[in-house]
Amino acid sequence: MEAVIATGGKQYRVAPGQVIAVEKLAGDKGAAVEFNSVLLVTRDGEVIVGPDRLKSARVSGEVVGQGRGRKVLVVKFKRRKNYRRHVGHRQAATRVRITKIEV
Repeated sequence: MEAVIATGGKQYRVAPGQVIAVEKLAGDKGAAVEFNSVLLVTRDGEVIVGPDRLKSARVSGEVVGQGRGRKVLVVKFKRRKNYRRHVGHRQAATRVRITKIEV
């Protein structure tokens, strides 16, 4: 069984037992997380789509840890103007283990 969920402005394809990194969610290690925004579910080769068929669907998981993603470097440069800017950014992320998909 697989599902497509939406969280943090992104979509993720998940299956039970899978660990995914999503935008920062509230909760410490071991806390339960529930995703109600389920876009698609596949079960035994059957594809379930549509808001009327998925309004009761939910994906449950538990927080594995909080952390930060890889560093993204932003460089601005204008030639002959002595203008240089170098900035780094690390986005906060939460690692979640998917435990159950309910339809």
